[in-house]
Amino acid sequence: MPKQPESTRSRAISHWPSAERPREKLLTSGADSLSDAELLAIFIRTGVQGKTAVDIGRDLISRFGSLRQVLISDQQSLCSNNGLGPAKYALIQAALEIGKRYLDQKLKHQGTLSSAKQAVDFLTHKLRDQQREVFAIVYLDNRHQVIHYDELFFGTINGATVYPREVVKSVLHHNAAAIIIAHNHPSGVSEPSHADNTITQKLVKALELVDVKLLDHLIIGDGEYVSLADRGVL
Repeated sequence: MPKQPESTRSRAISHWPSAERPREKLLTSGADSLSDAELLAIFIRTGVQGKTAVDIGRDLISRFGSLRQVLISDQQSLCSNNGLGPAKYALIQAALEIGKRYLDQKLKHQGTLSSAKQAVDFLTHKLRDQQREVFAIVYLDNRHQVIHYDELFFGTINGATVYPREVVKSVLHHNAAAIIIAHNHPSGVSEPSHADNTITQKLVKALELVDVKLLDHLIIGDGEYVSLADRGVL
């Protein structure tokens, strides 16, 4: 977004031309017309002495590095910024949760993972921002319609222990014909470890005994992923 003239930026947003106010701009041109800072300003609502809500939004993005990092920051970190308190933190977290639930319901409505990209997008949104390693399963029927999503194992930042027997029990419970498994690397680096490859091969063999197909094992990093099916591990 181009910088506002100094005379505009130094005034309260209520004194800006209506076409430049974030809320009015959203209503006339759509939410996608707003910059990241302007979107944050919708929730921040009010500024502080010498700074508008948009200025505070810009400061947050500059400090945390991106809009996503602002949204996933903890309450103490976010509220240490001037102009932000528990009420505004709650509003931002509510907006984030609405987005997550929208994606969940969109997948349930569509009912199928029709492409590898769709599976990656869904699992990335579920796992990328987890602070510890999480092992998840998407259960599918024989037409690859989604039956259920579950986070089955949880670990420290160094790893999660995965038990093939528990995976098989869960698959049978949901009467799945196929599954996609995934886990995140909290380090942000998606390159698989030797243990990742080994557990994948163990799961393939265990699931073959109950006639269930393991379609892929996705490793989710920060903005990147690895498909072990593409790597030929499956």
